[in-house]
Amino acid sequence: MNTMQMNKTGLKGGEWLIKESLANETFIPENFSEEQKMALAMCHQFMETEVAPNYGRIEKMEPEFLSSLLRMAGEQGLLGVSIPESYGGLGKDFITSSIISEGLGYGYSFSVSVIAHTGIGSLPILYFGSDFQKNKYLPKLATGEWIGAYGLTEPNSGSDALGAKTTATLSADGKHYLLNGQKCWITNGGFADVYTVFAKVDGKDFTAFIVERDFDGFTIGPEEQKMGIKGSSTVQLYFQDCKVPVENVLGEIGRGHIIAFNILNIGRYKMGAATSGAMKKVVGISTNYATNREQFKTAIANFGAIQHKLAEMAIRTWVCESATYRTGKYISDKEEALLEQGVAFDKAFLGAAEEYAIECALVKVYGSESLNYVVDEGLQIHGGNGFSDEYEISRAYRDSRINRIYEGTNEINRLLMVDMLLKRAMKGSINLMGPALAVSKELMSIPSFDDEEDAVFAKERKYIANFKKAILMVAGAAVQKLMANLQQEQELIMNIADMLIETYNAESALLRVTKLTDTYGAAAASLQNDMMQTYLYDAADRINKAGKDALNAFADGDELKMMHIGLKRFTKVAPFNTKAARRRIAEKLIEEQAYCF
Repeated sequence: MNTMQMNKTGLKGGEWLIKESLANETFIPENFSEEQKMALAMCHQFMETEVAPNYGRIEKMEPEFLSSLLRMAGEQGLLGVSIPESYGGLGKDFITSSIISEGLGYGYSFSVSVIAHTGIGSLPILYFGSDFQKNKYLPKLATGEWIGAYGLTEPNSGSDALGAKTTATLSADGKHYLLNGQKCWITNGGFADVYTVFAKVDGKDFTAFIVERDFDGFTIGPEEQKMGIKGSSTVQLYFQDCKVPVENVLGEIGRGHIIAFNILNIGRYKMGAATSGAMKKVVGISTNYATNREQFKTAIANFGAIQHKLAEMAIRTWVCESATYRTGKYISDKEEALLEQGVAFDKAFLGAAEEYAIECALVKVYGSESLNYVVDEGLQIHGGNGFSDEYEISRAYRDSRINRIYEGTNEINRLLMVDMLLKRAMKGSINLMGPALAVSKELMSIPSFDDEEDAVFAKERKYIANFKKAILMVAGAAVQKLMANLQQEQELIMNIADMLIETYNAESALLRVTKLTDTYGAAAASLQNDMMQTYLYDAADRINKAGKDALNAFADGDELKMMHIGLKRFTKVAPFNTKAARRRIAEKLIEEQAYCF
């Protein structure tokens, strides 16, 4: 199958590792339609006029204030983007809903609340609810008349969600389930009207229930005192013979894990969009500060050390955005293909998200960690002032940390992406074995020293292909050597995950620059090329380090030496002046006084 046919039929989740992606088949933010650009602009206007001036009031948790902002967002259609028009929503496509997540992503506590409401607060009912449940709840959730929340985590079950202790027992008259137990860290919990709550029927069948705020036996704890996102409502929920009508069972008895894990896939992906929006905001704040802050009789933005920080912040933002929208289009295209095959609306979207669960986990990890990097460097640029709550960067720093924990910790997501990839290979849905064996044979051959092709970005495409070979070599050898014991080697698995993350990001950046260059010319894409080249150059070292750590963990002797030589070959890139590239990027940021890529 040639690459053109391959991309038209769609890459399976994880298949980018063994097949080449084409730039002209890759969706990039520059492809937003006029309607999508208007949606993003509407989000920005709402954030700047209604949310940003009130950050202080939100953090003080003025009664009813945050919920009133959510209702206001609902009146503008920002809460019902993914909900079909038949249920009072806008029924927009997946990319548009991603754009809304980005546009509302830099509002700190407000962003947490709105994304929780539109995601885990509403989507379980949208995709798993009965007709009765959808008609009853979705119109109110779409407009913000009712606010949604999600009760999965318990004091003794966080990452191990299926270890929950909350129980559900059918009442004697068969009309209700009686819930008993406790949930914690519930976003929007203090003011939500409807909750998706998970419990075990008869102590064993993990099941989802729709719980309304005024149900008998349901009480809400006090607000948690948190390190960050102080303005978002976070409480514990208590159930003492809480009476939930049997018609409020969500989905099927014993199938709650299907709901929990599928909704998490979507939430992880959307975090990539939201963190992209937050990073853009912080880059702008930091650039503005650096331009106006003088030391030694000049703006600190004129110092190379500060320009390095600003440029690297922009690079990671741009790369995260590139990987996010590439993934979003994969999901959107798969959903469309399933719908054309006659698959029902809910199953089509969930099937698409599940197909790209590996990429969703990858985007979540990189987005959350990049935002942590960006706010940390942003605070450093602010110096001592950054430690003062008088400056917005202080809030950005505090509020970013939670992203590496919720929607599945980054450690869990790293383990999951490798586990899912290997399971798909074992089932035969992805042919990793053939390419891995080809790499093993290549290690025994004499490397080619032919000149690079003259085609644009041929050298960079070869780098990406070699990064993929490095992953196949390390992962293939680890599986062969450790077999079933591999799952016990979490450090090794996370090394492989880091190689996957860096390679997917580098390829996403290359695909975006290639498409921009093909469309607008090399001169117009010169700064984006600088960002791609800098990221790719640095990624080679990071892939090499992760690969060495992985190999050293399970191989030895001549085998280890040979694979180290192979890893060095596969992560070798030509010298590139990253200092000069970063200075060019920083100069543009300083000129525009905002993130401008």
